[in-house]
Amino acid sequence: MQYWAKGGEPPRDLGTANRPREMPDAIRAARLAALVPAVTLSAVTNAAAQPALAAELRPFVSVDAPVVALTHARVIDGTGAPPRADQTIVIEGGAIRAVGDAASVVVPAGARTIDLAGRTVLPGLVMVHEHMFYPSGGGTVYNEQAFSFPRLYLAGGVTTARTAGNMVGYADLELKSAIDEGRALGPALDVTAPYLEGPGLPIYQVHALTGPDDARQMVAHWADRGATSFKAYMHITRAELKVAADEAHRRGLKITGHLCSVTFREAAALGIDNLEHGVVVASDFAAGKTPDACPANQQASVAAAPDDSIVALARDLATRKVALTSTLTVFETFAPNRPPAPNGALDAMLPEAREQYLRRRLAIASQPASPWTMLLAKEMRFEREFLRAGGLLLAGTDPTGYGGVVAGYSNARELELLVEAGLTPLEAITVGTLHGARYLGRADRVGSIAVGKRADLVVVRGDPSARIADVENVETVFKDGVGYDSAKLFASVKGQVGLH
Repeated sequence: MQYWAKGGEPPRDLGTANRPREMPDAIRAARLAALVPAVTLSAVTNAAAQPALAAELRPFVSVDAPVVALTHARVIDGTGAPPRADQTIVIEGGAIRAVGDAASVVVPAGARTIDLAGRTVLPGLVMVHEHMFYPSGGGTVYNEQAFSFPRLYLAGGVTTARTAGNMVGYADLELKSAIDEGRALGPALDVTAPYLEGPGLPIYQVHALTGPDDARQMVAHWADRGATSFKAYMHITRAELKVAADEAHRRGLKITGHLCSVTFREAAALGIDNLEHGVVVASDFAAGKTPDACPANQQASVAAAPDDSIVALARDLATRKVALTSTLTVFETFAPNRPPAPNGALDAMLPEAREQYLRRRLAIASQPASPWTMLLAKEMRFEREFLRAGGLLLAGTDPTGYGGVVAGYSNARELELLVEAGLTPLEAITVGTLHGARYLGRADRVGSIAVGKRADLVVVRGDPSARIADVENVETVFKDGVGYDSAKLFASVKGQVGLH
């Protein structure tokens, strides 16, 4: 979502899940044990039956067979463990049935075998600050991209995504149903309700809360209709945040926030589960801050904050078990002398959207001085220190700002920026996979490569553990054991992202 300040500039986003799984019957376990004796089978689970994909979507499928064997691959399993060379992964019934050394895993008779020599298999990305909308230019309306963005996310390797705030209420819920039922292509969605926001935001699609009762009722309303996450926004009050968090928690759901009127430490004390973006949007350092109001000097206060204070806040949040979502992708667009959006992202945009982005980028590049070079560096240190302190660092892209962040293309870039921030490539991959799954309560099903988990996998050329930029080289994305052609998905929405 756009960062509101003068002229549209931004002001200045390692637990396990507990969902029970049905274990396989004795016959299936025995058969698998005979096929892959070296693999522990106690964790094998039955994947839920997947609905048939609509006929018009079948051309995007490149791999669909009862049993698939991916052989001679390098495997990065998402746990942070070193990559394993020459591995075989057996997929059956939408789940991973075996994984291990190619020399020891027996490929079942009749399996479709795909030789992945020179390729790396990663877990499907689990990204938690994604949107199905895009800035429309004027800043008062955001346009839903419910056709292009889900395909772009899947093409870029995202198999699970939280929509961290939505503009049109039911659209994300209906989109989730369409994906789940095989009527649309996209990642499995955790749907966040419309924003919990107070008065002051100049976006016509966002309701302004009238007080704590309104906040509680809004959480209850959208939870009853299927929303599974909530997001507090910039002008919410502490009282509204408290009742919203309490109502969400009463229902076993979580709440995150892109905050300004409430400080990070206040939000942590009120029970928030997650904070978006990071220190760049924090109001904790603003001198003379009025309670429940955004400070006028927020960005300057962060820029002036001593490094020790930045680190102290990161460690405090880690201690309080508040998750933190990194969205370095959107911040990067505001800093001069940074790489532009890739050509594929530019091709995905409508001409008007591309022109808007390039014009704004040129204006930023021509600034004699920008605080964003320092702010981006501070944000990177904040996230690194948070992770080193044991915090649950998550990843997202936030495809908003002035349009330079495009779904699917930016997800790989987020991992690259985490490495620039000081994480190792394996750490960055874990942040973008297993950490997201843990936060969403899905780590028993997705987020890492292990027997029994859903076969949500990404096949890339090269070795991202040695060169993180190789995460951009996506060839095939498996979701629930079905492989999708990344290039075809990207091509299907060329010229469709943008302002209309």
